[in-house]
Amino acid sequence: MNFLSIDSLNIKNIHEIFSIADYLKNNNEKLLLGKTFVLFFPESSVRTRLSFEKGIKDLGGECVLFPPTTLDKKEELIDVIKYIENWADGVIVRYSDYDKVCKLASNSAIPVINAMTSYNHPCEILSDTYSISKIREDYESLVYTFVGENANISNSWRIAAEVMNFKINHVGLIGNRIIEDNKNYSFHTELEDVLKMSDVILTDPLPKELRNRGYTDKYQITLERMKKCKPNAILNPCPPFYRGEEVSKDVIDSVYFVGYEFKKNLLYVQQAIILYCLGIRK
Repeated sequence: MNFLSIDSLNIKNIHEIFSIADYLKNNNEKLLLGKTFVLFFPESSVRTRLSFEKGIKDLGGECVLFPPTTLDKKEELIDVIKYIENWADGVIVRYSDYDKVCKLASNSAIPVINAMTSYNHPCEILSDTYSISKIREDYESLVYTFVGENANISNSWRIAAEVMNFKINHVGLIGNRIIEDNKNYSFHTELEDVLKMSDVILTDPLPKELRNRGYTDKYQITLERMKKCKPNAILNPCPPFYRGEEVSKDVIDSVYFVGYEFKKNLLYVQQAIILYCLGIRK
């Protein structure tokens, strides 16, 4: 089984992956012993690459790493993956072109896992929802608010909201609406009115054109703005985050920020995704 987007799963599948992650946190078994995985990752990747590599090795597996530009060769993707199948048990790809990752997967007899594209970042967002579920049992009833542009992180949260049936507000400049408003997704241009109904605040690094005083005055998540959210609200900015841009320094130093602790679970959830795709259940 491939894992390319959260909407390839249903809520039962997601709960099963979460259960596998729970098991892995408390048990040290070499469930990938004798298995080899090909990883396509850029050198700049830190958290996703480190947690995938360590996660595979902790379970007894081996990794062979290539830069994603390897997939830009003239050779057809079907030929690339058919040769890889001879020696690998799965492929994990961080590559900007989602359609190309899908094409690789469609021709593969071994699992292909999407580690990030310009369209989505499914492992990261599935891990974040798992982390939220560990501190709030009612995580599917919470109100999530994403502040930022229409890009891969906002789109992944929008997809997660549809699959897991929670409400997400998207706050940003006009022109960043992802889809038409519905029961799960709604778009807003004013932040202050949305804060008071929010349990979870999410952000993404700003593109160069939005790194200005006018934007940050209107949309930067600060300590004072977090205090306007619902009781026990949390801030989970997508790394890398930048103090003084999408978030303020004081809010990162506050009790609202959960980022470092949440990312510990990235290793276990990605391990669980690999096992789930291989059909290994615990």
